[in-house]
Amino acid sequence: GIYLTEFQGLSVAKMAELRGEFRKVGVEYRVVKNTLIKKALKDLDGADKLAAGLKSTTAVAFGYDDPLAPAKVIRKFSKTNELLKFKMAAIDGVVFGADSLPALSEMLTKTENVGRAAGLINNVVSSVPIVVNAIARNLVSVLDQVAKQKQ
Repeated sequence: GIYLTEFQGLSVAKMAELRGEFRKVGVEYRVVKNTLIKKALKDLDGADKLAAGLKSTTAVAFGYDDPLAPAKVIRKFSKTNELLKFKMAAIDGVVFGADSLPALSEMLTKTENVGRAAGLINNVVSSVPIVVNAIARNLVSVLDQVAKQKQ
């Protein structure tokens, strides 16, 4: 995930705090010239859409392991620091505008999705013996009822 932010007006201490928050979740955060970003992104899908966000001061957050981690940090930090502004993001070739930060920050990560899927599969697998036992129990009950009626 690639996230573009505007940081103009943030103090050095606040920038250091922000970088520390990014480091905790394995995100690289760099202040880069807009022309360099344009050159670096020229081969990326949706680069023309990202180029629209390259105005004013720009810092780029790279989420390598978890493409949603930068969104969570940016949203949390911008609640107390209004000078940090989310411009846009590109995740797997899909470009998200400035208004999509809340949705991105609330999405489940890949690990959380895998965990949920594993839990669902485990629930289904563990319920199979219960269903089979219930069917067998009901069959025995029906056979018992038929036997009583024939006597």
